[in-house]
Amino acid sequence: MRPALVAVLALAGVAMAACSSGSSDPFVGFGPNPPLPAPQKALLPVVGTPKAVGWPAGATPKAPPGFVVTRFGAGIEHPRWLLVLPNGDVLVAQSSSEAKPPKGLRDQIMQALMKRVGSLQKSPNTITLLRDADGDGVAELKTTFAQGLKRPFGMALARGHLYVANDDGVVRFPYQDGQTQVAGTGERVFDLPGEPRNHHWTKSLIASPDGGRLYATVGSNSNVGENGLEIEEGRAAIWEYNLDGRGLRLFATGLRNPNGLGWEPVTGQLWTAVNERDELGNDLVPDYMTSVKDGGFYGWPYSYFGQNVDARVQPQRPDLVARAIKPDYGLGPHTASLGLAFYTAQAFPPQYGGGAFIGQHGSWNRRPLNGYRVVFVPFSGGVPQTSPQAFLTGFLNEKNQILGRPVGVAVDSRGGLLVADDVGDIVWRVAPAAAA
Repeated sequence: MRPALVAVLALAGVAMAACSSGSSDPFVGFGPNPPLPAPQKALLPVVGTPKAVGWPAGATPKAPPGFVVTRFGAGIEHPRWLLVLPNGDVLVAQSSSEAKPPKGLRDQIMQALMKRVGSLQKSPNTITLLRDADGDGVAELKTTFAQGLKRPFGMALARGHLYVANDDGVVRFPYQDGQTQVAGTGERVFDLPGEPRNHHWTKSLIASPDGGRLYATVGSNSNVGENGLEIEEGRAAIWEYNLDGRGLRLFATGLRNPNGLGWEPVTGQLWTAVNERDELGNDLVPDYMTSVKDGGFYGWPYSYFGQNVDARVQPQRPDLVARAIKPDYGLGPHTASLGLAFYTAQAFPPQYGGGAFIGQHGSWNRRPLNGYRVVFVPFSGGVPQTSPQAFLTGFLNEKNQILGRPVGVAVDSRGGLLVADDVGDIVWRVAPAAAA
């Protein structure tokens, strides 16, 4: 990518931002009824392209007073997703978007921006195992658990097997508690929409509480269907699979790019975190988390946050808009909310019990920048509450350069919060200082 082209786009972004910058409120677009400003149109999208520089030696993100942050696992190439195993070991899926021959100027620009923010590189295609046997918050064992996978992301343990979501389907490995590696690339279980385009390739995975079913996410192939709706078949959705072989079915649709999955501890409902569409303005559309209803339709691409019509999509589908479900809770515009973990352990203070931690990877289509943090949303009676808390921050330095970008989050066997940082090549751990 020619540096001059990046500079042209960056200058265009600055010019547009000067005309219509977004709110400086760090929690704009949060809550059950976030304000939805009028859509804005521009020749080029607003662009915020901070440079990824990595963490200085000894530096860490910032947690609230009373907590300590440690480098649980360092030197892990592009860690994306986490799974805590029953014996306390932690699996880290390592994968990345990769460069493809660009199809026109827009693709060239987007690939240049992704490289700048640390999101485009050769994919490691590996799962690493971390073990902290002495409980000091730093894993003393780091070993390759599986390799030769195809951009692995989501992982789930069910009935004696480890299931791994590659970018085009799910494979499984026999698993016994405590093992430190698996052989081969896994037995194919079921296919999911993948190549040739596979725009949103990250596929999350979660097992039902009884271990009899799997739920897998599949993101859209576009922003708002601009590549043709025929290539969106089976995408922007959550799929359900029964482990006894009774088939694969769509569980919920109209979710532009769902990633994090979790079972809300009071109601037992499935929840997901979703990346919404871009290029409607700095403060539109909020990403969100929501409970997921069996058979539910959540609007994409025809509407957003319920029944707010996106006029860019043709042909319109008023019949689908009429049944679009409004999400439960906005997570801010362009935050790239990915990870989702409910806190059901006992180590944190009581106010964290039952609430949700969300990893926000960070914006590209907004000024000022948004995300680049882990937020906490309290829950009561199975319902998200205000006000949210910026729980783990400091991923941007004083120059707005990227030190790290949070992705997957998980609660470990001792009640600490783990955060995968794919720019820093680190898995962070946050725990109360007295129990760290």
